[in-house]
Amino acid sequence: MVGRSLTLSIFCHVVLLVGAAAVCVPLYFALVAGSLTLQEVQQTPFPLLPGAHLIDNLATAWNEGNFSRAFLNSIIVTLGIVVGKLVVSLLAAFAITYFRFPFRMTAFWLIFVSLMLPVEVRIIPTYEAVADAGGPLRWVVGTIGLGGLVESLTGYRLEAALQWNLVNSYAGLILPLIASASATFLFRQFFLTVPDELCEAAKLDGAGPLRFFWHVLLPLSRANIAALGIILFLFGWNQYLWPLLFTTGPEMQTAILGLKELVPVSDAAPAWNIAMSAALFVMLPPALVILVMQRWFTRGLVDAGK
Repeated sequence: MVGRSLTLSIFCHVVLLVGAAAVCVPLYFALVAGSLTLQEVQQTPFPLLPGAHLIDNLATAWNEGNFSRAFLNSIIVTLGIVVGKLVVSLLAAFAITYFRFPFRMTAFWLIFVSLMLPVEVRIIPTYEAVADAGGPLRWVVGTIGLGGLVESLTGYRLEAALQWNLVNSYAGLILPLIASASATFLFRQFFLTVPDELCEAAKLDGAGPLRFFWHVLLPLSRANIAALGIILFLFGWNQYLWPLLFTTGPEMQTAILGLKELVPVSDAAPAWNIAMSAALFVMLPPALVILVMQRWFTRGLVDAGK
């Protein structure tokens, strides 16, 4: 057991205070800027105390950025990404850990190697796939001649029905991001720590694979699911490049894109008070998720380290 010393305690508290200041000072200046008028923001030196216009600036930012629709889009897209990633990762990790099939480890390493190919690297082929999601099916239909057969019998053009464009849609924003190699790896590592006796006991009780997964593995994984869900929520909420490329109108823009529209550019008035007030409520949902689920987040990290 490590003994306590006054010097070590002082050093640790100083480090914690410096870290807290590095995080909180920018947030405080954003709060101050968001509560000032445009003239007050441009003052030199910059005011150190909040002003009296925070509510007015928040209302202006909300209306100018169309955040009523943008927040709804962000919530739908973020929850879709979180749920999709968790479901796909849990099932993939379950299959790789508990089933013996040919090329099982090859499939696992192919999933793991995909960590080196983030969305930014494969953005062009992913965009092409989303813009023409029915392309592979049309190729199969054309190769086997099924399209001509269906058209000759019914007069219905099967290839025309497979023209699927997912750009500017919730499916296009969610589906390409639901695969997660890191989440699959983490769940696989956790499943490897589950005693084999639980699986054998489930077999003796007549439980099938899905029942074992639902009634044994999922309850044991609740802390890990919660901790990973928080991280995935932050990942989905802060997505910028993907929604920027896959949305073509304001009706599908997310909160991050709405905030980007309020950032002053060179030929516009420097309304940083409006942009900073918008930044305050854009970061509010992730902050609330962390505050509400911080206990589960801590448990997930502790359980994962055991």
